[in-house]
Amino acid sequence: MAENAANMDFRLRAVRLWLLAAAAMIFLTLVVGGATRLTESGLSITEWKPVTGVLPPSSDAAWQDEFRKYQAIPQYRELNRGMSLEQFKTIYWWEWSHRFFARMTGAVFLLPFLFFLWRGWIPAGMRARLWVIFGAGAALGAVGWWMVSSGLAGSDRVSVSQYRLGFHLTLACAIYAAILWTAQRLSPTPPGEAPGRLRLGALAIALLTLVQIYLGALVAGLDAGLVYNTWPLIDGALIPDAARLWFVQPAWRNLFENTLTVQFDHRMLAYALWLLAVFHAVDAVRAQRAANGALLLAVAMTLQAALGIVTLLHLAPLALALAHQMLAIVVLTVAVVHAQRLSRRAARPVLLTAESRP
Repeated sequence: MAENAANMDFRLRAVRLWLLAAAAMIFLTLVVGGATRLTESGLSITEWKPVTGVLPPSSDAAWQDEFRKYQAIPQYRELNRGMSLEQFKTIYWWEWSHRFFARMTGAVFLLPFLFFLWRGWIPAGMRARLWVIFGAGAALGAVGWWMVSSGLAGSDRVSVSQYRLGFHLTLACAIYAAILWTAQRLSPTPPGEAPGRLRLGALAIALLTLVQIYLGALVAGLDAGLVYNTWPLIDGALIPDAARLWFVQPAWRNLFENTLTVQFDHRMLAYALWLLAVFHAVDAVRAQRAANGALLLAVAMTLQAALGIVTLLHLAPLALALAHQMLAIVVLTVAVVHAQRLSRRAARPVLLTAESRP
């Protein structure tokens, strides 16, 4: 009996480490993707070749061919006309690296997943969830190309659609959060009782952080941080005039296309998230439940808010903007892990081993 328990513990640890490795790969891909966006490199590869595209150009002729394709799109004509081949290679390598890490993330997830399924090491209640996560990851690649295609030949855009950028980033972060949550379910940390309000608050913070990342993608897609770069005032007021916030028709488009409204929404949710995190930390300390996690979340949220303000005031230079995006993923990580620890934990997972499968 003790030997069987030890074997199950080993297998569950292996599955958990695999999930954490996949999450780490997604984190790395998100960071590279953020740099790709900030350096305006995302449109440098104008074709989607899921298999052969893993190989970069290997000759001068191949590089010239890729450069000619890029010269045919609006971004080159309107922003980068006269760019040298060496300058093109710089932005090309950013986009190629982003796609390469995305492919490697898929491999890191799929290959061990198939092995663990074959050996019966995946807990019975997690198989469907992991297949859904894999399907979402596969869809993410198609969504990425759908996003890139919005700025290619036949379009009048010099960057990708902020709608598609926001969807692409949020889907990636949702997959990341789902993998983290699943890995934490296999954590050896024993479950603890917590008041319902703490569980609900932690879950609300995690979900709202995901929404805030989406709003941040809209801000980035519209370059709204370069238009309104004062704080605490925005457009000369704490709350801008309604006529400025809602002048686009139909009104709902202001939420996605009006630079003032988009940045204002991003700021307001940032304030709300910070207050919620602080109140949640105070509540956790008083309840003496998960206080360390709640305090860490409040600190991370505070640092992210302060970094966002500094980035805004300095007109979003590359280093600060990338740090702000990276810290957003760190905040999401802390929020998801904290929320999972406070959630109701299932009974110990049951493994269906290769020897016991029907």
